[in-house]
Amino acid sequence: MQHYLEFERPIAELESKIKELRRLSDSDGVKIVEEIGRLEGKLERLLVQTYSKLTPWQKTQVARHPERPHTSNYIAQLVDNFVPLAGDRLYGEDYALLAGMGTFEGRSVMIMGHEKGSDTESRVRHNFGMARPEGYRKAVRLMQLADRFGLPVISLVDTSGAYPGIGAEERGQAEAIARSIETCLQIQVPFISLVIGEGGSGGAIAIAVADRVMMLEHSVYSVISPEGCASILWRSGDHAESAAEAMRLTAAHLAELKVIDEIITEPLGGAHRAPETTMTDVGAAIARALGELEAFEPGELRQNRRDKFMEMGCQGLS
Repeated sequence: MQHYLEFERPIAELESKIKELRRLSDSDGVKIVEEIGRLEGKLERLLVQTYSKLTPWQKTQVARHPERPHTSNYIAQLVDNFVPLAGDRLYGEDYALLAGMGTFEGRSVMIMGHEKGSDTESRVRHNFGMARPEGYRKAVRLMQLADRFGLPVISLVDTSGAYPGIGAEERGQAEAIARSIETCLQIQVPFISLVIGEGGSGGAIAIAVADRVMMLEHSVYSVISPEGCASILWRSGDHAESAAEAMRLTAAHLAELKVIDEIITEPLGGAHRAPETTMTDVGAAIARALGELEAFEPGELRQNRRDKFMEMGCQGLS
């Protein structure tokens, strides 16, 4: 059964009517093609009207949509001969961060990304996409491996944040994230990062300090979740909508602030309505960016990446 968000209720009602009319037409031979066509036109107009003026909080909900394509879906469609690589060689494996080698558009690449899971069992297995220290130490190991063999790195960001549990803190969560960011800035191979859903806190930026940072149109990227921000500022998660508005966490806001480099347009109604089209568009954007980055020398790539992030927030300062 298709999942609808709260603000999509009128869309859900209209689609339900269309499905019912189609069922009646198939079973009873009722000639209602014209009525179905009229309702489909109305549905498209409603989708355009709704998705052209989403609030930051509504975009956050779309970014978290359970039917939105996950890292595993992107890898399955875009990467051939994928070989998953596990473990940080220090503690263990972290299933929240899916990573490995494969072939993308004829190029050998290292690809990694947060995996939230698609049902209860897989969500628990992948810890809802919240990586532990061993996940980020695995990312460090694989980025260094990619650097050694000259493999471009692709990262897909989709997490509410790094796991904040006691065990993760005991094993050095903050240090692991810092080392991962440091490694992002050290490698000399082309590095592309894409926020495909929710980019939350240090858990997101740990694998997103890249030469090209892209976001899907209805994804979000912020230092903390709206609920977390509201709980700090208003002492209540009930003000999450106001927090989302103030945080400027949408792709449009972040492009304006020059935190990201490119916005990838989503199909009408969001990535969850046309996942195949979305993943194809993402693949095209990654291929284009890789082609541009391959023109740079390794040392130049690293220096440009460092300069890019050091300059963030300095506009207008003397």
